[in-house]
Amino acid sequence: MKRLRVLVVAGVLVLGPAGAGTAQASPAPSAAAAAACPDGEVFATDNTAVITDPADPRLKTRLTRFDREVRGIVHANGALTARSTLLDGVFWSEEQKQTTYERSREFDVDRVDREGLHHIAGVIAKQYHQESVLTFRCLSRTSPQTDAVEVRASGVSPTRLREALAADPEARERLGGGSVTLGGRLILIAPVADLPLAQRFAAGLGVDWNKAEVHYGDEEFVS
Repeated sequence: MKRLRVLVVAGVLVLGPAGAGTAQASPAPSAAAAAACPDGEVFATDNTAVITDPADPRLKTRLTRFDREVRGIVHANGALTARSTLLDGVFWSEEQKQTTYERSREFDVDRVDREGLHHIAGVIAKQYHQESVLTFRCLSRTSPQTDAVEVRASGVSPTRLREALAADPEARERLGGGSVTLGGRLILIAPVADLPLAQRFAAGLGVDWNKAEVHYGDEEFVS
């Protein structure tokens, strides 16, 4: 996965000490929201090409073999993964001054600590020749290790995300882009400090704040 800042879609969040909630946040997350957050998440791909055409056939791959192989890496390192999610990524390349695209997968990883997650991501980065692999761990909002926010929200297509980035120079340069599941659900991560800009950009995407899942935690780009 390219070392680009992943877009966060989040409003003005007032969360309690828990690491998950909704945009209409309560002092503590619901049981469903807490259960939805695994010990760790890994965002990765086996692609090394720069794809600039949204119609490129390589973006149709389901990364089936990659899915199986990464599960093997996770299990070989003493952790578990119950599922992975196929993602369509839309990113802004500052170097090329154009939008780039990428198919990737997000892997839920359990029975893993910070060091174990870092090691797994490093193995994936090396094996698939990636500049970096993104990881995210859900933590409490007040944890000293918390430096990022992950938001999951329905109702945005890759096309809509692409159009929004093209129309907003500040957002594409600072936020970089984002990813969308095949079902139109955003899975987005960014530093907590980038929330004001992300809030403005998200409003244009039409995200339903009342249904968004919000998690605080620790992000790391592992090379």
